[in-house]
Amino acid sequence: MKLTLKIWRQKNAQAKGRMETYQIDQIDGDMSFLEMLDVLNDQLIATGIEPVVFDHDCREGICGSCSLQINGEPHGPDRFVTTCQLHMRKFNDGDTIVIEPFRAKAFPVVKDLMVDRSAFDRIQQAGGYISVNTSGNTIDANSIPIQKDDADNAFNAATCIGCGACVAACKNASAMLFTSAKVSQFALLPQGQVEATRRVLNMVEQMDKEGFGNCTNTGACEIECPKGISLENIARMNREFLTAQLKG
Repeated sequence: MKLTLKIWRQKNAQAKGRMETYQIDQIDGDMSFLEMLDVLNDQLIATGIEPVVFDHDCREGICGSCSLQINGEPHGPDRFVTTCQLHMRKFNDGDTIVIEPFRAKAFPVVKDLMVDRSAFDRIQQAGGYISVNTSGNTIDANSIPIQKDDADNAFNAATCIGCGACVAACKNASAMLFTSAKVSQFALLPQGQVEATRRVLNMVEQMDKEGFGNCTNTGACEIECPKGISLENIARMNREFLTAQLKG
């Protein structure tokens, strides 16, 4: 398979970026997208060109770090996969592929295709946890009965890997889907009720401080999410937020 790659190159956060065009061939359809970029980088290094910087870690669809905008879509044309799980069979011989970093004010470019997503970490730190007094002893995880539907929904929300695809898919670069997933995974459980008011207020406040936009209500975030996080979480977070404001 022969491909034309148009890739965003940017030396650092302060530098002005540009699109560079590269030709690549002998790409097998069973390669992952990141393996294809590895082949490209080997080719660039062999010719004395600085390799393309992109973020990755587990390459198993778990860590969420392989965040690339591929032909205008976060993580590319497939559904419910991260970029590392996207295979080149989704493309055709002779295709031109445009590869960019996720575009958002709150995700500044570090270099080339790598962005700083630490804004998500700060939202999580603002309230995405529960405090438990163990009194020196470990508490049995099954000590509090939980309705199965609530447990299932909490687990579904907790599958969010914080990749940022929801932000990249949104016209307003909103982080509502991510934040609501992190709120929901605790709001649905009795263990999360003690800090429920502080949690949602603090996390939404931090989300706004980071510069994310408002929800567009178009649902693009759910469609592009590799874990299929539901928009129902946004509705739940809105209810939690209004309740917390009334209590305050």
